[in-house]
Amino acid sequence: MTDRHSFHLNLLKIAYNNLIQQPTFKDTDAGEAELEFLDQFATLVVDFEQHRPEAYEDGQTLLVRLVRAYPQFVPLVARDLFWLFGGECLHFMSDEEIRQFQELEETLAELEATESSVDYLSLRQSILGETPVTRH
Repeated sequence: MTDRHSFHLNLLKIAYNNLIQQPTFKDTDAGEAELEFLDQFATLVVDFEQHRPEAYEDGQTLLVRLVRAYPQFVPLVARDLFWLFGGECLHFMSDEEIRQFQELEETLAELEATESSVDYLSLRQSILGETPVTRH
């Protein structure tokens, strides 16, 4: 069984691992901005793992920065993270994606009100019909 927090933490770790493998971030001559971005992403993973409230605002800021500064790497980040961090990140999602994630959240809330535990991954797959497309 996968809970919501563990699911998103795993996606954050996968995204970070995907990014550090890219030449822009991996090369020995990576710029200060790129190194700072990776450092902030690593901090976000730790903050989210430790349930720090600032992780949500920092995540939103970091994903928006990713879209603006490194748009070629957006496909390496699961769409679930854009929904998770919300705010300005929602501008980078289609109306259909938003509708699906809203349905997921509503169904999750209904189930959590009546059940003690919910398998987030199974629920997500039943509504969105897929697993996040990311690679390692």
